[in-house]
Amino acid sequence: MFFPTFRARRIRGKEVFRNMVRETSLSVNDLVYPMFSVFGKGIRKEISSMPGIYQQSIEHIVAEAQQAHELGIPAVLLFGIPERKDAVGSDAYAKHGIIQETIRALKKQLPKLAVITDVCMCEYTDHGHCGIIKDGDVDNDSTLELLCKEALSHAQAGADMVAPSDMMDGRIAAIRETLDKNGFAHLPIMSYAVKYASGYYGPFREAAESTPQFGDRRSYQMDPANRLEALREAAMDVEEGADIIMVKPGLPYLDIVREMRNEFNLPVAVYNVSGEYSMIKAAAKMGWIDEERVIMETMLSFKRAGADLILTYHALEVAKMLQKGYEMARATRCGCP
Repeated sequence: MFFPTFRARRIRGKEVFRNMVRETSLSVNDLVYPMFSVFGKGIRKEISSMPGIYQQSIEHIVAEAQQAHELGIPAVLLFGIPERKDAVGSDAYAKHGIIQETIRALKKQLPKLAVITDVCMCEYTDHGHCGIIKDGDVDNDSTLELLCKEALSHAQAGADMVAPSDMMDGRIAAIRETLDKNGFAHLPIMSYAVKYASGYYGPFREAAESTPQFGDRRSYQMDPANRLEALREAAMDVEEGADIIMVKPGLPYLDIVREMRNEFNLPVAVYNVSGEYSMIKAAAKMGWIDEERVIMETMLSFKRAGADLILTYHALEVAKMLQKGYEMARATRCGCP
């Protein structure tokens, strides 16, 4: 197919044809909205590095979740900031912990909204790492016991899905076994199967108050240079019982999203992380980009790479754009001379 016999612009010339042959589509059903819950009343504290995103007390979480639900967003992902932290993250699996109480409030007011919970220890430990510390590092197997207790406590509070993000070896099998033995065989697991040790998490650590007090997380999160390791990690989680596999971060790892889509027949999720969100907000504030266009183009890139679900702090904005009939073609329209 060569010019002039083939002219690609014949199809691009009319919007009706562009719409008809568009290969990638985005729906509000693809979105999951992450939220940060804190103890107290009347708290709605904007995260300085994430404009438009807040640490919120439960009544505000419920109100914003109601807004998300009315926009058609099917699910939220909960992170909790406890009143007190300790070496073993006790609040993570407490019956009346921050996440457990937030789940109950959401399910009471919004029973049709899917509540997904992050299962990890970093927000709850005083050292900021994702498990029990032994000899200066996170001890894998003793941490599994706490992750199982945390996941079970979320299930008992009414969570619709749990999402382990800790990157401990064997945690999907351990959590699956615990849920099954306690009457929650129906509860799905969305595994952070491929989670890289990334610099893009900086704003999240402010939001979740989870910055490590020593060292870093490279002994359990993945090396950004590795591709084959991602396939191994995901394969293990699939074998252990994961129902959805996730890649995190998103934009720097679109090649990995595509690898997951090509290799596995499970649903694939991608986390459009805090640093990616904050860069768009900062560039938009400076007037360097068309914010709506770049947000939509970013969402399309995740879908084009093969993601079924997108966890994104832009979820409310995207849902509003879709609701008002945002022209998808605008995301690829060139304004350059």
